[in-house]
This record gives sequence, structure tokens and C-alpha cells, in this order.
Amino acid sequence: MRKLKTTVCLITATTTAGLTFHAFNPNSLSDSSPDFPDKIRTAVHGVVRSSRAISTIALTAVDYKFTLRGLPVDSDEYRRKLSEVHFRSAWRILKLCEANKGFYVKAGQFVAALRQVPKEYSSTLSSLQDQAVPCHFKAIQEVLIRNLGHNLSDTFLSLDEQPLAAASIAQVHKAVLKDHQVVAIKVQYPGLEQQMKLDTTTMYFISKSITWFFPEYRFGWLVAEFVQAISLELDFIQEAGNSERTANNFKNNKWVKVPHVFWDLTTKQVLTMEFCTGHKVDDVDYLKERKIDPVKVAKVLLEMFAEMIFIHGFLHGDPHPGNILVSPEGQNGFSLVLLDHGIYKQLNDKFRLDYCQLWKALILLDSKKLQHLGEQFGVAKYSKYFPVIFTGRTVDSTSALGKGMSTKERRKLKQELQSLKMEDISSFMESLPSDFLTILRTDGLLRSIASKLGASQRVRILAYAKYALYGLSPKLNPESDNAIKVKVSQLTAYVSYLQLRLILEVLELLSWIAKVKQLLFNFYEKTGGALVLRGKS
Repeated sequence: MRKLKTTVCLITATTTAGLTFHAFNPNSLSDSSPDFPDKIRTAVHGVVRSSRAISTIALTAVDYKFTLRGLPVDSDEYRRKLSEVHFRSAWRILKLCEANKGFYVKAGQFVAALRQVPKEYSSTLSSLQDQAVPCHFKAIQEVLIRNLGHNLSDTFLSLDEQPLAAASIAQVHKAVLKDHQVVAIKVQYPGLEQQMKLDTTTMYFISKSITWFFPEYRFGWLVAEFVQAISLELDFIQEAGNSERTANNFKNNKWVKVPHVFWDLTTKQVLTMEFCTGHKVDDVDYLKERKIDPVKVAKVLLEMFAEMIFIHGFLHGDPHPGNILVSPEGQNGFSLVLLDHGIYKQLNDKFRLDYCQLWKALILLDSKKLQHLGEQFGVAKYSKYFPVIFTGRTVDSTSALGKGMSTKERRKLKQELQSLKMEDISSFMESLPSDFLTILRTDGLLRSIASKLGASQRVRILAYAKYALYGLSPKLNPESDNAIKVKVSQLTAYVSYLQLRLILEVLELLSWIAKVKQLLFNFYEKTGGALVLRGKS
């Protein structure tokens, strides 16, 4: 009861603060105001944004408390009310992100990409992917001048004022260099570093406050992951380095293109790169118009990221559709252009090898190996759920891989999951290594794209299985430098993959035979029974 009163007081205080600042209207402070330099103006805006965020979350906390109070956790009424409050809360947070813009939009996108959050949140917040408002060109021009020099006309033949794309922290403009090279210039919005400090401090405060009111809801791991990612994304020199490293990793891959970086026109706030044409990877209408097979695009996309995870150990952490273009250029009728290299994760090599082993165990449903790897990842208690998370079937499933679960298996899993509490989910997520969390988020985005392209789950599973086996090859071991041994290991990995494919095909055939057998049995029961009754009559 005391916590509930505190919540109400918090709402009252933060709402009053918000209204006071709105009445003061910080937007009326023009850029030319001598009394309010940039730092003061940013601080005032920050307080308004923070008060708005805290009041929204406090109101949401009260909504959960009042809505679910007194309801048995295992009742249908509780689940119905929980879904309703999830939806209301997600809508409030969506409006908060739209009002506060910037890092809040980025945070909303970050949460929407996680399959582990309630579907009401992921579906509602997914609309933030295409909701960035461009910054006025005057402010962009000032950033360019500050970073590249006063005479932009000495560098560019032309520079489009209208941006090609706008995101939460930067926007991209098309330009032509003096040598007639067409480039894309990514320009960071002014004042972001200062804004980030205040916004992320608010997010940490909100996370701790939620945990205080609801001890079983712990989101510190989520805020920490987001802050780490966004900090990397603000350094465009780091992004340019990531881009070049990825280009080198895929230099022999005819399906993948990474735009060339112009280092002499790149700073911490400005990134100049080769201009590449294409459409968003999930634009199915465009693909059909160009006679490009959407499922083939999905397969190439999944194999590209599988190679990053299982072989390179260097993973692009933000593969939403706007960051991957399908270009009609390429030897095979199309190629994938990979953009926005700000968020990357260097996977620990031991983790990478363990993750390769995890996928091998998932394919073979090796429960002992899954248990062992669960211990390695720090979540042994929940290791039996790995097959559900990654392949959509239980550890004792008899269904063919990629075909989902039987009705009986779904019923049993539903009963098990109902026994899990929020405490279990919080414990699972905060115990996972940071590398694992990045993969979960990336995999969630890839699944969404693959689904839009019409690819079955089997396409994804086979891509991951193949590269997991390649990733276990000694070729990736620095101690293995013998050329013959490397070739033998490559051949061994390929043979292992063929063996795995054979096992999968046999299992699928057995599953199909079992289904046919059941259908024939049901048919016999119906027709045989009818014939018996007819004979008696």
C-alpha cells in the first residue's frame, strides 16, 4: 500500500513538473537567444523529456497494480486483463517515444525487436521503425561546416537539402563530389551526446524504480544493452571501421555489398560513403516486379548473418529492413547492400564456438549437450527451452524440424509456461551473456523479415545449421595453420553438414509416414465402423 501511495505521489510530482515546463515552453527559446546558450536549452528540454518519461512509467505502474490486484495469476481473467494492460501500457510508451523523439525512439525500436517482450509491446512499438522526423537543413549544414570546413562548395558539386532517409540520431543526404562521384552523407544531429547522458540516466532511474515497485520485473540488463549499443552508434569513425571490416569479411561473397567509405570526408559526426541504389529488403512488391524470388532473398540474408555469427564472430546488431537494401545489380540478378554499421558486437570466441555447438545440439535434440551448454551460458535451469526459443519445438518433440509442434506438444508446453513467473523470465534474461542477448535481438529482426518474404522457418534453421558446422572448423582456430589440415577440416565440415541434412530429411520422412499412418487409421476407424454398423442393420 505504501508503494502505491508513493507511485501516486510520483505521478503528481512529475506531472506538475511537466506542466510547469510546458507552460514555460522551452521551444520558445530560439537558437539566437543570448540568454539561453545550447547547454541550458538542452538541459531544459531534458527536464521536460525526463518528467514526461517518469510520469508515463509511474502511470503505467499504477495501471498494472490496480488492474491485476486480487486476480489469481493462473486464471483466464488474469491473462485477459494482463493483455489489456500490456496494450494500454505499450500505447502510452509509443506516445512517449513519439513525443520525446531521439533516443526514446531508438529505445522503442530496440524493445520492439526483442521476441522476449509481450507481443502487445513488440507489435505496438514496431511502428517506430519509420517514424523519424528530419532535422532542418540549416542545423545539418552547421554540423557539416564544423566537421568538413567552411567552404562546402570546394568539396561538393551538389548537396541535396532534402534527406534520403532520417533516423533517430542522424539523417542521410545525397551529394556529388568534385570528381563526380555520387555519395551518401550521414550527418549526426547536433547536441546528441549531451542529450544521451540525460536520457540514459532517466532510463536507468525508471528501470530501478520499476524494480522497486515490482521486484520480479528487472530491466537493468535491457537498459545496459541499449546504452552500450547507442554509445557505439554515436561514433561515426567507429562505424566506418566496422563497415570496412565487414566489407573485408565478405570480399569473396558475390551476394553482399558494403558501401565504400571516404575517409577524408569522415569524422565522428559525419560519415561519407558510396551511394548505392536499392529497395528495402522486405519490399515484396518490388522484388516481384523485378522477378526476384523473395524466398531466395531471405535465404541469402539469413546465410549472410549466419556467416557473421558462426564464422566471423563480428555481428551487425541492427538488421531492420531500412538497413538492408536489395539492389538489382549483381552477378546473380540481385545483391544485398548492408548499411548502418554503427551497432556491432565482437563475439567472444569461446562463446562463438559454444553457440555453434548449441545449434548442432538443437538440430539433433541432444538434451544432455543442451543442458551442458545451458550451464556454460549461465542458464542451466532454462536450457530445456532453447529448442522452443530457436526452432519452435520442444526438446522431446517428434515433429520434423521447422514444422512446429503437434497439438499435444503445444498443450504440454502451454502448461509448463504457465508455471513460469516474471521472476523466471527476468532471471533468465539477466543471466545470459551480453553476446547472447545481441544474437536474440538480431535473430528476432531476421525472423520478421524472413516471414514477410514468405520463407519458412526451415530456411532459417538450415542456414544456421550449415554455418554452425562450418564455424566449428579448425580453420577458425589460430593454432591451426597447416594448409592441408585446413582443407581437410573444410571437407569434414561439409560432410558433417551433408550428414545432418540426411538426418533431417529422414526425420521429416518418418514424421510424414507417421502422419499418413494416423490419417489412414482415422479413415479406417470412420469407414470401418460405418461398415460394421451397416452390416448389423
